[in-house]
Amino acid sequence: MFLTHTVPRQREIIEVILRNGWDYMRRLLTGSKADNPQLPTPAVLKNILVDLGPVYVKLGQLLSTRPDLLSAAYIEELSTLQDEVPPAPWSEIEIIIRKQLQRPLEETFRTINQQPVAAGSIAQTHRATLVDGREVALKVQRPGIDLIVPQDIALIQGIADLVARTEFGQNYEIKSIAEEFCNALEAELDFTREASFTNQLGRNLSRSNWFDPTQIVVAEIYWDLTTAKLLVMEWLDGVPILSAQLLSEKNGQDSQAERQAITTLLFRAFCQQLYIDGFFHADPHPGNLFYLGDGRIALLDCGMVGRLDPRTQGILTEMLLAIVDLDAQRCAQLTLQLATSTQPVILARLENDYDRMLRKYYNMNLSQMNFAQIIYEILQIARQNKIRLPSNMGLYAKTLANLEGVARGFNPELNFIDEIQPLVTDLVRRQLLGDSPVRSLLRTALDLKSLSLQSPRQIEVLLDRVTSETLQWNMSLRGLDSLRRTMDDAANRLSFSILVGSLIMGAAIISTKAQTVQLSFVSNILFAVATLLGLWLVISILRSGRLS
Repeated sequence: MFLTHTVPRQREIIEVILRNGWDYMRRLLTGSKADNPQLPTPAVLKNILVDLGPVYVKLGQLLSTRPDLLSAAYIEELSTLQDEVPPAPWSEIEIIIRKQLQRPLEETFRTINQQPVAAGSIAQTHRATLVDGREVALKVQRPGIDLIVPQDIALIQGIADLVARTEFGQNYEIKSIAEEFCNALEAELDFTREASFTNQLGRNLSRSNWFDPTQIVVAEIYWDLTTAKLLVMEWLDGVPILSAQLLSEKNGQDSQAERQAITTLLFRAFCQQLYIDGFFHADPHPGNLFYLGDGRIALLDCGMVGRLDPRTQGILTEMLLAIVDLDAQRCAQLTLQLATSTQPVILARLENDYDRMLRKYYNMNLSQMNFAQIIYEILQIARQNKIRLPSNMGLYAKTLANLEGVARGFNPELNFIDEIQPLVTDLVRRQLLGDSPVRSLLRTALDLKSLSLQSPRQIEVLLDRVTSETLQWNMSLRGLDSLRRTMDDAANRLSFSILVGSLIMGAAIISTKAQTVQLSFVSNILFAVATLLGLWLVISILRSGRLS
């Protein structure tokens, strides 16, 4: 269907791809065969996405969150993609704002800066002042974007359907990536979702045992003015966190202690999001972390968030401990616990891959280890071993990578172990006892009571079945289906071979003793049938490719 509705866009895509020299996609889009498709180089792929426009830049940003699918070179290159486009004219933006407000614009805002402070492919942001004097930020949806996005979504889904028919598309889960991207893009068109994410993040960070909640700020949402196309939130006046470091250096201030305090604050705030709340800001790049004038840290742009269920949180906490201990065997076991696929995995091979990866860190000081890079490598080794992991693992790894990168840029003397070690101790305690130790003990006591009451009866039933010889075991062994099919094929071919040989021998015996025309006719028929069956058997063996 997309072939008939997006022909101009297809032509534009083909021109971009040809201009960047990606022969595989050219053959794919023109209907030619591509038996061994490969991704273009990271730089070429980035250029293609940039030339295709803002929607495809967002696709590249999504791919940069999937180290379980792409190698480190692609992740690093795609992570540099910036979603910046020329701003829409104020005259068009004003029309959208007026349509979204329930009362006249002049009765709502005292002033609005017509020059945007930021412009992206989906929206642009303006600074404004409410009639009561409060400073706010207006995030306004770009004119016509709600018509453009569905067209690009249809085209992306169509291309994904084509690529998914190849082995390349199946190995890289192209359809699932396209579906994930399209869902995320459609969700970005509804600003009430981002508003609810912002509120939830603010509530979660308003209380903590690890840091002072008053030092972390999330913008307040003005729900009476917010709609699907207009997001009105508190204006937070500050500078990007790396710029704050430069300002302090220019002023000649000794800010090492302050940088260390901010680094600790950031790590503890994000560790709480990841390992306790299970709901985290998934894009903490330097532009989304602001240093405010009063010394507080603000988290901006909560449009991209991730979620982790309690089971996954526990596994990831253990993974941190396994990385610190350089325990390849435990890393392999935890990876299999995270896996969403049921394909058989060679555990010894997975452990050897992790051991080779971790071995280069054996003689390295723990303070020099890049934990985000190790997690990236763990996800990539899982991909190489055909292990499918949840897509939120990519967001988790990217969040850690961005956080660690910002922290090292802001504070070069960062020691990851010193920051994470006291938190891991508390996390392990929480896993053992929960948030309420008394409640956990009571729950355990109830479980023991239930076990003590049920065990005698279950043991009695087991002994009764053993003595009466009615005990049955149900076993399921993986990989036997393919072996059974192979043995069936071999048995069928052997049976056909015996049948063909018998027909030939019978025809030969009849032809040597044939004294009538009828017997000669029967002999010829048997020879013909044997010849056809023999040819069919030979052809089937040759087509299977298993002649040798």
